[in-house]
Amino acid sequence: MLLTLTTTHRPATDLGHLLVKHPDRAHSFDVPVGTAHVFYPEADEQRCTAALLLDVDPLRLAGARGKGGGRQQAPTPDSFTLGRYVNDRPYAASSLLSSALSRVYRSALRGESRERPELARTPIPLEVRVPVLRCRGGADVAGRLFGPLGWTVTATGIPLDERHPEWGDSRYVDLTLTGTLRVADALNHLYVLLPVLDDAKHYWVAPDEVDKLIRAGEGWLADHPERGVIVRRYLAHRRALAGLALARLAERQPTDEPVADGPAGDGEEPGDGTQVDGGVDDTGGELVARRASLAARRREAVLGALVEAGASRVLDLGCGGGALLAALVGDRRFTEIVGTDVSAHALTLAARRLGLDRLPERQRDRIRLWQSALTYRDDRLRGYDAAVLMEVIEHVDPSRLPALEDAVLGHARPATVVVTTPNVEYNVRYEGLPAGRFRHADHRFEWTRAEFAAWVDRVSTTYGYTAALGGVGDDDPEVGTPTQLVVLTRKETP
Repeated sequence: MLLTLTTTHRPATDLGHLLVKHPDRAHSFDVPVGTAHVFYPEADEQRCTAALLLDVDPLRLAGARGKGGGRQQAPTPDSFTLGRYVNDRPYAASSLLSSALSRVYRSALRGESRERPELARTPIPLEVRVPVLRCRGGADVAGRLFGPLGWTVTATGIPLDERHPEWGDSRYVDLTLTGTLRVADALNHLYVLLPVLDDAKHYWVAPDEVDKLIRAGEGWLADHPERGVIVRRYLAHRRALAGLALARLAERQPTDEPVADGPAGDGEEPGDGTQVDGGVDDTGGELVARRASLAARRREAVLGALVEAGASRVLDLGCGGGALLAALVGDRRFTEIVGTDVSAHALTLAARRLGLDRLPERQRDRIRLWQSALTYRDDRLRGYDAAVLMEVIEHVDPSRLPALEDAVLGHARPATVVVTTPNVEYNVRYEGLPAGRFRHADHRFEWTRAEFAAWVDRVSTTYGYTAALGGVGDDDPEVGTPTQLVVLTRKETP
């Protein structure tokens, strides 16, 4: 099976630095099912192509099946005895090629290049070709999965038999992607979506696959309009794992897009109203509706609270990838918007999401992004009308919460503070979330309604604020809303 990556960036041979593979040599790597080769069919200043060829050994492939800590892989159409040796796996791109890609391009997937660090962070013109790719649901599915990521997609169905066109196309496509992207982004798209299009994996899908998916999908999967399909297929339709992944995606990168109908997670609360919106199901057909996004409803509630407070200069504390910032920028009532985060990478994602380098100067002057830790006093944060802590406090160790309270409510002292946090009682309504597990692996705690109310009472009394408690999402008569919310208003000093 073959995958080629081509660039016309000048000099094009810089692709070798980004992939950490010298264009003048052929490179070979031993992988569990055979040997992966990387070579350059063309390499000059104008155009450079790196080819990844996976030579699968059927005997090693047969030996690889069924392994995974003693657990057996679910039966597949080629799992009968002869099928281990007579099947399409050595020839059609699949999870085998995805695994090889992660092995040979490990540094490139992480966006690392010792010789060309700036270029590794820069989008460049790319063309990807996978000449034989098994694509469940047909060529249209490839367009729906790669298209929203900035690729121009050409997926041509491969006939069952060129001598008999009346037989129609096979389940394979010849895929070509063109676009201007970072090499790391391109490789991560391929790493996730090749097995998704195939809708099968050659190994047992264990819980650690959720971590791999979240890591490879950083910055793009949470916003993908077909993320429900991607998650379910990538995780081999294991409902519990898919629910956990969707919950983590909703917490990690809230989006304006509705979450595709599937296993419930934060952002997909049972009983939500649905909106009609097209999408592909697991066979390439149309989804009739999708659940409304809890993340979007949460942002709407926060924006409503800020408007009601009459705030115009707003802090988004712990802004992450900038979903709330994007909503704030879209409302001209907010004349000064500051996003802070302890993570420089998160601020880079936020700047990219906002398109700061493309905004007109007047718009850009409304926005500032600062690196800042919320557990330390920061004089830059003083004097603002409002501050938002949206799904932030639960990421702080309980022992450090008093420091956050002092820094925000005691030192910065905005006139209004809006706080949201998960309601742990609601977690029983998420089918895919195991009992006792938090909605996100990085959560240090999740509070009941009584615990949140007690915290609100303490901090409002300590720092001189009045409090209005509320919630976001459907109000379940037994367990309340999925998200808890409070608006703290600073008392006027006599």
